[in-house]
This record gives sequence, structure tokens and C-alpha cells, in this order.
Amino acid sequence: MNDEIRYELNGGVAEIILNRPARKNAVTGPLARAAADAVDAASADAGVHVILLRGEQGVFCSGLDLKEFNAEPKPDWVAGFGDHWRGLHERLFACDKAVVCALEGFAINAGSALALSADYLVVGETAFLQVGEVRQGRPAPMNVAWLLARYGDAVARRLMLLGRRVTGPELLQLGIAHAVVPDAEVLSSARALAAELAEVSPEGVAGTKRLLRSLNVRNPESWIDTVAAGAGKLSVARGPIPTLKE
Repeated sequence: MNDEIRYELNGGVAEIILNRPARKNAVTGPLARAAADAVDAASADAGVHVILLRGEQGVFCSGLDLKEFNAEPKPDWVAGFGDHWRGLHERLFACDKAVVCALEGFAINAGSALALSADYLVVGETAFLQVGEVRQGRPAPMNVAWLLARYGDAVARRLMLLGRRVTGPELLQLGIAHAVVPDAEVLSSARALAAELAEVSPEGVAGTKRLLRSLNVRNPESWIDTVAAGAGKLSVARGPIPTLKE
């Protein structure tokens, strides 16, 4: 792990904290690698029963750090980013421990994919999730993968085709949010839920998650491969990653 991710243990809960507040916790290659390492650490620790994903300083994640991706010269990690990003999502998908996300502020594009990876999403009343890649003329394979695996085609279309902000109350109505709470109470509510889950039999949670995975998709690799193959067939903009325009 590195400074872009903080890893904190509290009883049976491992908090994985996106730690780039100056960039609204935007995703880079080093952050993706460190987050994958953190998931590995939590998965391997028998004392950890629950993973809590959150962002530093009241914001979850603003998506990819476009400034870093479009920098000249390009950072060394850009070429391998896809593998690291995919690896993080494969680990989250295969994780046998309950995963809670505290969605404070917003989760945009790559950030929304991370939020959707959680088993439980606790959202602030004015917080929002935005799968906005459609506005950039690009597919959103990780968002597609999570939405199809968890919520189905109809919900995926509602979130993805307009690419607009979807606030906490609507996320609750769609069955995506577990709870919507006052903005100032998101983290404390997510921690309370994580603590409750930590008291549940870890063997029971692990067995249930394995069963659900076996019924929904065959394995993480085929799950992502299918979505990535479909996205790769689309004609999408090339060159620098464009900024998201509201």
C-alpha cells in the first residue's frame, strides 16, 4: 500500500480509505494498486469480518484523475492501469467478507463503480452517484458489470443512458442504497452497519456470498471478460480522456 490509500483496523472492520482529498479522491494507478493490496490484506486477515470503503474528507470519489492521465509525459503507471483497475474489481467481487461503502458527497464514473462494488451502500441525503461515461462517448464496463450482477438490465439503463446525477433518495427507491441518512451521519451510520455485520458469523457471510456469486455469474474473470469484450466492440473516442461536462 502507499499514501493514496489508508488502511485502518477497528475491531473486526477494516476501513479502506481513498486518501487523495486534494483531488477529491480521484483514482490513479497507484491508488488502484494500493486499494487492491488493501482488499488482499483484509481478505487474508481472519480477524477482519467486514470491509468499509470510504473517501477522505467527506467525499467518496470523483472518478479517474483526468489531470494525471492526460499529463505529459505520461506517468509510467498509465500503460498498466487497466490491469490494476480490473484486478481491484476482481478482488472485490471475489471477496467473501461483507463490504460496506460510505457514500459521502459523490461517486462519479470510476468512483461509482467502486461504490457499486459494495454489498451495502450508505448514502447521504444530498450525495449522488453518477455513471457519466455516456456523456464522454465512452462505455463504462466496470459500472455495467456491477449493475448487471447486482441490479439487472432495467436499473443499469436508468443509471447509465442519461449519465445524470442520481441522489440518495432515488438510489434508495431503485434498491441500490441500503440506507439514506443526513449527510453528517453517513460515516457513523456506515460504521454502525459494519459493526453489526462484524457480529454475524463470518462463515455464514462467506458461504452466502459464494452461493450468490455462483448463481449470478460463473467467476470474476468471465464476468469481467464478457463486459469488457462488449465494450471493446464499441466505437469510442480515442486519445486523451475527455473531461465530464455537466
